[in-house]
Amino acid sequence: MEVRWVTGFLDSPAREVEGFWLAVTGTTLSARRGDFATLLPADGDAYLRVQVLRSSPPRTHLDLHVLSVPAAAGEAVSLGASVLLDEGDLVVLRSPAGAVFCLVRWDGEVARPSPVAWPGGPVSAVDQVCVDVPGKAFDREVGFWSALTGWARRPSDLPEFEHLERGEGLPLKLLMQRVGSSRAGMHLDLACDDVDREVARHVALGAAVVRRVEGDWTTLRDPSGREYCVTGRSPSVC
Repeated sequence: MEVRWVTGFLDSPAREVEGFWLAVTGTTLSARRGDFATLLPADGDAYLRVQVLRSSPPRTHLDLHVLSVPAAAGEAVSLGASVLLDEGDLVVLRSPAGAVFCLVRWDGEVARPSPVAWPGGPVSAVDQVCVDVPGKAFDREVGFWSALTGWARRPSDLPEFEHLERGEGLPLKLLMQRVGSSRAGMHLDLACDDVDREVARHVALGAAVVRRVEGDWTTLRDPSGREYCVTGRSPSVC
């Protein structure tokens, strides 16, 4: 299948955290469609959304936009995914290691938004979804996502990570990470040109620092308890 666009979803049990993510990303909130709303960038096509899931703890999931949802769902199942919900133009699935993702119909999105320049000069952008994978399931899970998306695998300088080379013009990369949990999940990563300043901005908005990896990234927790990372990768090439 061909992935034509990618959307990162922030699922929360209540709406209160939405203001935090609007401020972090420099976006505005669309009109609601039920429990869904879109984070609208200043330019380009939207690629971040929020959803109220009252029965679920805060989490992140990924939507892959495709030309034919039924065909893509069939391919995903053949590669080892399981279907959780099938509504025709929306199919919710679970990867072999347990990460939830959706297949949705592509609506013509093509323009990746520009990174956001903040007052005083810092620049940042949400540019990556990291799939957190139990160590024993790592090779199979990376193979699943590479086969599903058609994106080539690329080693990282760090042994616990592996990259997937996304399609041209898509707004979100995929990073695979070995973790000690029993089931896979996902989190968002931001690229920025000054990690310390960006982290300070997030903390002022209500985030809490979980851990720092000097010179590389800082893991934070948003006001709902969802973890995400601020990294020192250049947002100008995201």
